Amino acid sequence: MMISDLIQRNPIRLFGDPASPVLDPGDIGAILARAGVGKTSFLVQLALDSLLRGRNLLHVSLDQPVRKVCLWYEEVFRKITDEYGVTYTNDLWETILPHRFIMTFRPDTFEVSYFEERLNDLMEQGIFFPQIVLVDGLSFDVRARDVLSEFKITAREHGFPAWFTARAHMEDATGTDGIPSSIGHVADLFDLIVQLQYVEQEIHVDILKGKLPENTPSLVLDPSSFLIKQA
Repeated sequence: MMISDLIQRNPIRLFGDPASPVLDPGDIGAILARAGVGKTSFLVQLALDSLLRGRNLLHVSLDQPVRKVCLWYEEVFRKITDEYGVTYTNDLWETILPHRFIMTFRPDTFEVSYFEERLNDLMEQGIFFPQIVLVDGLSFDVRARDVLSEFKITAREHGFPAWFTARAHMEDATGTDGIPSSIGHVADLFDLIVQLQYVEQEIHVDILKGKLPENTPSLVLDPSSFLIKQA
């Protein structure tokens, strides 16, 4: 099976189809879930779909070292290749790696101005030009609004969409718009909010804000592998 076949058969393409992207350049989206429900796996699947399409992806980790992030990618990629009967080869893996760059920051000191400084260094030296950015580990505390507002400006200036992970909590109240309180205070800044949550024995992929392309089927995560599939 070729990379193009893997792209077409993988349901995660519904979140990253170039013909009908769910996030335009400058937009930001959130992946919301309780701990252990698969938000990082979902984020990495979004990332791998972009990488398989040859799009440059910048992964910003605020709570994991580079090695741990790399292991996440390798593990999820192996699960995807196993799922679709593709023999995992170093050549296949090496084909997509040049399109990925990983940055790490300490979560308590993350500043958008410092991120942009490092980003400009990469671009000015011709090292890397991101087409999509993922941010994993941002704390949605009192600083979050300023951070997200600044980041959205940066995304617009550089012309890339960005995804953030957000942790939901058991004690979260839900607003009249259906958005949990853990992210409600910054929900207006997001163009799309995706929630992953258990419903009986399945992990449902629900859209709390924004919309997917027309005719997108209902999606779930396999609770054993955390791979996305049609319901």
